[in-house]
Amino acid sequence: MKKWDEFFTESQSYDWIDKRLPIPKFKINNIFGLKKYLDTIHIRQCLLRPFFQTKNYPLVEARELLPSFESDLFEYENLPGFSLVAFARPIEYFNEIFQFDIIHNCWEEIIRHEGESCPLFDATHQNNLAVFQSRLPKILQDDFKENFSQKDLSELTNYPLILDYILNMDRGHVLGMNARSDFYLAGVYASFPSDLDPELKRFGLRIKKFKPNDNLTYELNRTFVYQFLMELYGYPVVSERRTSAALFARRLFKIGEHFLIRALGQTDRTITTLYSTGEQKFYPALEKLALVRVETKKKDTLKFLRENNFYVDERKKAVILRVKYRQHRYDPNNVREERALSIHRQEVIHPLTGEVCTALNIISDTSYMTLKLNDIVKGEYSGRIKYKREIIENTDTHEKRLKFLFAWLGKHQRRIIGYSDEFYAGVTRVLDNYLLEPNNYDHFNDLYRLYQEVWNKYSYIRQARKIRILQDLMDKRYAGKKINYLSMLEHTNEILTDLKFELVNYFDEIVARTIYLAEKISNDRYLIKNYIKEKQEEDLTDYGLEVRKHYGRMVSLLDELKSIRKVKLERHFSS
Repeated sequence: MKKWDEFFTESQSYDWIDKRLPIPKFKINNIFGLKKYLDTIHIRQCLLRPFFQTKNYPLVEARELLPSFESDLFEYENLPGFSLVAFARPIEYFNEIFQFDIIHNCWEEIIRHEGESCPLFDATHQNNLAVFQSRLPKILQDDFKENFSQKDLSELTNYPLILDYILNMDRGHVLGMNARSDFYLAGVYASFPSDLDPELKRFGLRIKKFKPNDNLTYELNRTFVYQFLMELYGYPVVSERRTSAALFARRLFKIGEHFLIRALGQTDRTITTLYSTGEQKFYPALEKLALVRVETKKKDTLKFLRENNFYVDERKKAVILRVKYRQHRYDPNNVREERALSIHRQEVIHPLTGEVCTALNIISDTSYMTLKLNDIVKGEYSGRIKYKREIIENTDTHEKRLKFLFAWLGKHQRRIIGYSDEFYAGVTRVLDNYLLEPNNYDHFNDLYRLYQEVWNKYSYIRQARKIRILQDLMDKRYAGKKINYLSMLEHTNEILTDLKFELVNYFDEIVARTIYLAEKISNDRYLIKNYIKEKQEEDLTDYGLEVRKHYGRMVSLLDELKSIRKVKLERHFSS
């Protein structure tokens, strides 16, 4: 078995005179270069080393990297955790918007009233040792002093050595850029301000989930807003360390900083990175790194990983995976309303060369998702899941299966709504066979409230998937193909007709979004100009006449839906 410090030693990006201290062959003078270097160091020392040194290391399950992210189930106190912030500029200690203990570098730019100067090495070094040592646990202080008495702890080349001690510190550490445009360790014991309350309320007001001084609306929507905001920055609602890292990144992005924020939780075992180089438009870029257990049944994928030596440990099917995400601004009329993130790119990292493979789908394997769902309803699944605030360990009773199903459907709701017809058919087949099985009715009667919870979640997904088609029709797409205006209107009318007869059973928010989407289609400028308003009937072709006829039918159906919904709402409020 390989040792952790043997990994990446075949990478052409580094010189390996010392396995502990890789010397980069690339310039580290911007956030991209720094991130590449930190990826190597942190994977080796914060993921691979504990994997080989910890008995029964808890590999990350692929589903844990799928949005929406789940709350942590356990904390592994023996595993490393850290947080850091890096700025692609000199540190201005008084003007920084957070607190930390400063570390000096001999090439940093010190601004004084009389001009620039450079501190002497000995004085600076002794001060740095004292500052760093004061924040270490007492048991490590003598060892640290002995190892760094002759080493400059601020230099980035020594970062892999100093990281061993940083991992035993509270709070975060800071990297800055000196006068030579080199990064260096600029601070320790950093506290990242989160400003959670005002940030949460501003965001909720902006997306119209909150109203000023409206306590009830705030109470009803606070959890949704909190979860959506946190997910945009890569987390569920979790620990203070990761919450503050996410919201500090939001704050730095708003003021235009070129920065990198990184945090590793002892619960999620995942390195989450938020960074901005000035190219991002709405949100900082988001990535996650983890040691993941491959859970696919695809023989081609397993064969490729084995033959190309991508496994860190083949027996445990462990690989190094980097996932890049795409953030989505809130859209109340999207049937996948809660979708803050989607997967942009998956990179399996070669443990020796550092090269990446982007051709494999490790975390969104729909075939494995369907197999797992099948295991749940059969009572053969033995993993863990969080149902509300309760941890469910297995599926050996109908009560546990229903709780598992509720949590599983919530986790994968947006995927079931948006993925292929083949995948959706497989999911509905498994769920219908279980939830509508007559032999289970006695069990379900005893668990009526829980059964209804699952059925409501399932019904919402089925309705939303049907309505999601309207979003594609707005762009004149159907079943993945481009269509013309006539086909767009025909398919729209089919959906609206079905909804008219089933409206009593539909969730009102689904109906409201249907009406919104249909109105968007009816207001298409080109459609109105060329087929409805600006041409006489005798000037239209046969195709144009058909378009006009179906358009009229759509407007009529839309008016009927609005009337039926209005009556339904009036009855609801009167009762």
